[in-house]
Amino acid sequence: MKTRATLVLGTLLAACASYPEPPVPAYDAPGFQAYSSATPNYRVYPEDELTINFPSAPELSRTVEVGPDGRIQLPLLPPMMVADKTIPQINEEISFAMSSRLVDPTVDSTVSMFGPQRIFVGGQVAQPGVIDMPGQIDALQAIIMAGGFTDTSNEHQVILVRRSPDGSVNSYSIDVRGGWTDPAATRLGPLQRFDVLYVPKSRIAQHNLFMQQFIRDALPVNFSFVYDLARTIQ
Repeated sequence: MKTRATLVLGTLLAACASYPEPPVPAYDAPGFQAYSSATPNYRVYPEDELTINFPSAPELSRTVEVGPDGRIQLPLLPPMMVADKTIPQINEEISFAMSSRLVDPTVDSTVSMFGPQRIFVGGQVAQPGVIDMPGQIDALQAIIMAGGFTDTSNEHQVILVRRSPDGSVNSYSIDVRGGWTDPAATRLGPLQRFDVLYVPKSRIAQHNLFMQQFIRDALPVNFSFVYDLARTIQ
């Protein structure tokens, strides 16, 4: 009995030692773009509110809301598509459309009120889901709004997924924990509408999951029994 128990214990310990810890990608690993806080020109979205001024014809100036279809309605013009366009692009298109009606079709547009700006926060946070940004916030503030990190979070490699204006999808790795002591090193910038933040598991959490799935659950042996047995046979 003593020999068999010793053999079982030795086999289990050898099995644990033969499995290395699961690898964790290094910060800025291949596949992640270098993060930059630089933001492109804002693109208008439905429910945004635009103030459009015509200096040469103030009576035509007004504030309009971008409709669900992405269009606005201005005097003398048919509905115009403005969604997913920058303010300079909108000014240029309105000016061109009004050039046959005004001697000076100069137009000055601004976003007077932003519609809901939603981002998605998932992974190892307390309350994953959709978040309405109250204004310009960074990754750390978004995670706090999602209830904060869990005990299994990898706070040094938060993944940011962002769609570029050309339709391509870029992913970035952000060291949020490092930003607590050195904000410049973290390179946290303002999030943008429809950004996706994903907090992966920490290295120790991955290791614990590995142990749970491939060691404890896979072997028909109660670990507490083995340790008690080991103490008994000493």
